[in-house]
Amino acid sequence: MRKVLIANRGEIAVRIARACADSGLASVAVYAEPDLDALHVRMADEAHALGGRTAAESYLDIGKLLKAAKDSGADAVHPGYGFLSEQAGFAQAVLDAGLLWIGPPPAAIAALGDKVRARQVAERAGVPLAAGTAGPVTDAAQVAAFAREHGLPVVIKSASGGGGRGIEIVRTVEEIPERFESAVRGAAGAFGRGECFAERYLEGRRHVETQCLADTHGTVVVVSTRDCSVQRRHQKLVEEAPAPFLSGAQEDLLRSASRAILRAAGYVGAGTCEFLLGPDGEISFLEVNTRLQVEHPVTEEITGIDLVRETFRIAGGEPLGYDDPQPRGHAVEFRITAEDAGRDFLPAAGVLTGWRPPSGPGVRLDTGFGLGDTVPREFDSLLAKLVVTGATRRQALERARRALAEFQVAGLPTVLPFHRALVDDPAFAGAPLAVHTRWVETGFEHGIPPYDGEIAAPPASARETITVEVGGTRVEVGLPGGFGLAAAPAAGLAPVRSAGTRRPARRTGAPGGDAVVAPMQGTIVEVAARDGDTTARGDLIVVLEAMKMEQPLTAHKAGTVTGLSGVVGETVAAGATICEIRD
Repeated sequence: MRKVLIANRGEIAVRIARACADSGLASVAVYAEPDLDALHVRMADEAHALGGRTAAESYLDIGKLLKAAKDSGADAVHPGYGFLSEQAGFAQAVLDAGLLWIGPPPAAIAALGDKVRARQVAERAGVPLAAGTAGPVTDAAQVAAFAREHGLPVVIKSASGGGGRGIEIVRTVEEIPERFESAVRGAAGAFGRGECFAERYLEGRRHVETQCLADTHGTVVVVSTRDCSVQRRHQKLVEEAPAPFLSGAQEDLLRSASRAILRAAGYVGAGTCEFLLGPDGEISFLEVNTRLQVEHPVTEEITGIDLVRETFRIAGGEPLGYDDPQPRGHAVEFRITAEDAGRDFLPAAGVLTGWRPPSGPGVRLDTGFGLGDTVPREFDSLLAKLVVTGATRRQALERARRALAEFQVAGLPTVLPFHRALVDDPAFAGAPLAVHTRWVETGFEHGIPPYDGEIAAPPASARETITVEVGGTRVEVGLPGGFGLAAAPAAGLAPVRSAGTRRPARRTGAPGGDAVVAPMQGTIVEVAARDGDTTARGDLIVVLEAMKMEQPLTAHKAGTVTGLSGVVGETVAAGATICEIRD
């Protein structure tokens, strides 16, 4: 292994590039149009354009990634997390191209990365799990049949990928069709596959997991346990290691079950086995993430093991050479996302006009952005991960209070106010089993005010493309916005504005009492109503998507839908009037 292509973006791409530098390996970044000037592009030894603005046009395009690997001379590929990291087809394509795949074998990904097959492996290994469908569901009727047999609530989940994408909880039979369509749409958009399955939803559970490593010599090591119960929209916000408030018997079960599952699947590489822990102490298997996790730093901080470099060693055929390490201290990770906690964690894109990260004892920051960077709306909202370590959980939280107070960001909202309130909440700071995966939505009461600062919008024309002739051949050249305007008339060519520079399709209006208003800039992914429809309060009008989060817009009163002209794929600005509901 000499040169690693990093098939990802953001903070995890920066993290892998740093591990490459530590290991004496060259790194190759890839980027979509919105990431042209991103930190991971600047951090790597070289960078190759994928083109396109969306994940489907860039980071999910296997052909483009393999071409970048070939053009750069890379001999290995690291997928990071998300995107194609849990796609067996991508792993196989990398191997077929004669490249080294830094991840589990395709067969293991197929067995465990697909959540339906992972449940089957866990069942054969004797691991407890909740009731679920035997295979993917193809329509809402199959979900309804499962709900009739097993009862509500039911969760519809993407069969592939992770990170909370493509997950919908169903509490009434009437909402099954809408939730099913949303789950399929979310799964297809995030992972390129829309297959989903249904599972009995377990209320009031903690989310606990094991970070595992498995080498090619048959050794499976459980590096640490973690607790990831603080979530919103089924996506983690805070993670800590080791998982607190576990009994010895519970930890033994988590470790033995994890080993049994990974060995049954012939697993190699870094992976995480996830479980739900009930108030009664009952443990049930959830899924396996066949990749490096977002929260891997908390395990690194309490064990001293560099998990990214371990994936290099494993891919190179080296034995791990150690057993389960003993943890030292306690670490907590706070995901810093571009979301407004005072407005139900609404995501927001923009420019970081202020960025003052914390430092001091026990503080680590993994980030994909810095001062002046643009946070694009096309991808997820994660800016950075603040990891705080102490000798005990109490000391880690004490340091976290100081670090969170030091952390200052301007230009867009972040979840920092939520984290500052969280570390002082008795339910999180001290009460065992008080926090569960739905606690933020149902039990967290702090009245965080909405963000009232300015949102620094990115330049309307960050880049443009002009066509020039080189040796008689027409070539498209990307330039900073406005750079080619003076030269264009002399050359007789007008600058061609790239797809990445178009403005939102609608202007922000001055909405009245009848208006249904977009709370954020986003793309319409579903239009549920038609102009002239009679609607009741709460009826769905459209669904917006921004930064991998869907936001349903519903009627705020009964009336007639008027002026609705939006279509799927159209971009709308924050504050834009979608339609009016007239009496």
